[in-house]
Amino acid sequence: MIDVRVQAEDFDSGAELARLEGLGGGAVASFTGLVRGDGGLVEMLLEQYPGMTVAALQDLAGQAAARWPLSGVTLIHRHGALTPGARIVFVGTASRHRAAALDACAFLIDWLKTRAPFWKRERFEDGRVAWVEAKREDDAAADRWAL
Repeated sequence: MIDVRVQAEDFDSGAELARLEGLGGGAVASFTGLVRGDGGLVEMLLEQYPGMTVAALQDLAGQAAARWPLSGVTLIHRHGALTPGARIVFVGTASRHRAAALDACAFLIDWLKTRAPFWKRERFEDGRVAWVEAKREDDAAADRWAL
């Protein structure tokens, strides 16, 4: 089961975990990303092209399913204006074995960060606005999964 969603609405991490647990495997790994409020951030705006973004996330989920013996993958990424503390992304993987679930989850987190077509603009309480630039450490984390 591969479930990929790109949505403005919030999601329930507990419900998503329960769906993966219900697949009857031996392990579920997950990551929930939250908007940080560092430096006076008041809003993060995520922009995307719907067809392109969903296709890219489906491709990433398919790559994970091809690399590891997974019974389930859930990728949810939000778009629109989000405030500090808001859930922004959910990655969940299910497998019969913990190593596959954990590795696939880490792979998806790293590759989402560097390969998902989202554009992020931050707005701060002092009025500053800035686009989020790619980070070298994110690229290095993703590179460890290259074949």
